[in-house]
Amino acid sequence: MHPYKGFPSRQFWSRAVVEALDPSDIATVPWPLIRRGDRIVSAGSCFGARLVPYLENHGLCYLRTEYPHPAFGQMAPEAMNYATYSAAYGNVYTARQLYQLLLRALGRFAPHEDRWRSADAIIDPFRPGMRYVARSEREFALLTAQHLRATRRAFESCDVFIATLGLTEAWVSTHDGAVFPACPGTVAGTFDPGLHEFVNFTAGEVAADLGSFVEALRAINPQVRVILTVSPVPLVATATPHHVLAAYTYCKAVLRVAAEAATREHDDVHYFPSYELVVGPHAPAEFFEPDRRTVSQPAIDIVMAAFLAQCESRDGSPADQTGRPASDAAAARDLSRRIIDDECEEAALDR
Repeated sequence: MHPYKGFPSRQFWSRAVVEALDPSDIATVPWPLIRRGDRIVSAGSCFGARLVPYLENHGLCYLRTEYPHPAFGQMAPEAMNYATYSAAYGNVYTARQLYQLLLRALGRFAPHEDRWRSADAIIDPFRPGMRYVARSEREFALLTAQHLRATRRAFESCDVFIATLGLTEAWVSTHDGAVFPACPGTVAGTFDPGLHEFVNFTAGEVAADLGSFVEALRAINPQVRVILTVSPVPLVATATPHHVLAAYTYCKAVLRVAAEAATREHDDVHYFPSYELVVGPHAPAEFFEPDRRTVSQPAIDIVMAAFLAQCESRDGSPADQTGRPASDAAAARDLSRRIIDDECEEAALDR
């Protein structure tokens, strides 16, 4: 006899992958991962934004603390997920960016390069894709303060926080290390090699940033539970000298290792395997669109079915796993094709 003799089928490749792959059995998390009535807040990459409609559609309580002004009701909605997440922070790609967002909301970090001025507008470097921007210094100050208050309310009020980790590569301020969501000069602003530098975070740095984030979050919200996941979406481009495929492999490996470290070091921090469900030898080619970067709607459905299997519905039973957000299939497919252009600052790197 040896230890492997007593292991369940889920721990053997031939039985758990080749013979009968059950996506809902991949996650090693407590049930229920999300309880009925839990207020959920999330942040992360464009992949993370695609999960939000499922949570709302299945009766889970997705907390929103920032809404567009009624005056904008008849105008086109914001792209790049400013209206998707709990507050209008848009896509948050790296653990350092997430930690700094919380520090800014708490008044503990004020970036030196906090605005970009153009002839007719003042642009927020940390929300560079905002369609409706401030026209004066006073308006910018008021809008930014309002946004950070709403962000703080989201962090303070949630029962569950979901973070989707997307990238290790980032562009930062040489003055104070402030992380920009996009390389200056791509979505907005002007690139200056004296002011902006490239970083590629290590596993140790990402783990440290996640740990700092969890500690700072629990200082204002002691009972919050944290769910980490890794986006399967490949890089648009890499600023390293490596082939983009090798850079992508490094990125996701680092994020996965750092997420695992966070779950081991902190109570009530759990990892959900979005990345593993979409990427690997078990995954069909149809899990990605023809660009081999956009995750397809069927893949998203499988990820969310597995996630919802770990969550309570309104009556306390497992949440329904069969539906998808209320939209017709053609619209969903169109959204999947357009997500890179419309929702992801990173896509500007390849234009």
